[in-house]
Amino acid sequence: MKQFFSLSSCISRVFVVIIFCTSCTLAQQPKQWVTYAGGEGPGKGKHIVLISGDEEYRSEEALPMLGKILARKYGFKCTVLFAVDPATGYINVETLDNIPGLENLQTADLMVIFTRFRELPDEQMKYIDNYIRQGKPVMGLRTATHAFYYKKNPNNQYAKHSFNSKIKGWEDGFGRRILGETWINHHGKHGSEGTRGLINGILKDEKNPILNGVANIWGPTDVYTVRELPGDSKVLVYGQSTNGLSSDSSVNLNKSIMPVSWIRTYQGENGQTGRVFASTIGASIDFKSEDLRRLFVNAALWCTGMESKIPEKADVGVIGEYNPTMFGYDLFKKGVLPSAYGLK
Repeated sequence: MKQFFSLSSCISRVFVVIIFCTSCTLAQQPKQWVTYAGGEGPGKGKHIVLISGDEEYRSEEALPMLGKILARKYGFKCTVLFAVDPATGYINVETLDNIPGLENLQTADLMVIFTRFRELPDEQMKYIDNYIRQGKPVMGLRTATHAFYYKKNPNNQYAKHSFNSKIKGWEDGFGRRILGETWINHHGKHGSEGTRGLINGILKDEKNPILNGVANIWGPTDVYTVRELPGDSKVLVYGQSTNGLSSDSSVNLNKSIMPVSWIRTYQGENGQTGRVFASTIGASIDFKSEDLRRLFVNAALWCTGMESKIPEKADVGVIGEYNPTMFGYDLFKKGVLPSAYGLK
């Protein structure tokens, strides 16, 4: 009997040790997203969630940079999410079905999304869907026109968000329904033609505050085709294809201009109207353009109802170093934890 109690006691102690060690291991695991605390500024008290996750245009580099500017210079609390390999905890842009931290959207005042062909599980996608149902503001960058693609599970409840959706009321998915356009094709020659921004002079003359201080936009990513925007859309910037990938490349006059940045509204299921800003230029390398960064900061203020707070020339100086990787497949930095993008 003594031996039985002794053995039972040992087993209990081992079990307690295992539980304790497991708890310690979980506690030591780094958080799979980053949050920049908001300081003083017009955005104080408001929360922006920036969602990265594309294979080609380095959204995992672009959005932390934008988040830092919005937090440090404009007061927003900014949470940046990443596509993460669940087996390693490293950022892996080729992981199409895992973006941890989407529950942060429950307290978000603005969603900035820059994803491509994601097929997220229900327990993650429900937060994006709920956010949209509430008619809350959205900023969509570059590949957000084709943010989702339910290729494996076309009958999933969230497949309506797929870029090629045929569901009534959600034709062409999130891109068309919310942003105003889905993925069509490359208008510029991908990899050899860039984008020169052509500011809409009519809106500029009307003093549209999103265009405050915006004059010179250029980026090496090509112009996307935009078929037709909804009737309430206002094009802020058109894109001209350039004959080359340098800022001094001449404009290709043989190609028509296309909308590259516009605003519109959509209505949530609760009847609330949400403001939308969309831009098909916005790869990490494009963010080297000061006026493009200024356009995005102005848009964030407009989306959150603070157009009166948009400066004549917003300070968009980079926080720390910013050395973006050139766009392209399989060029993302390997072995990087989300915590690497924390404020130093």
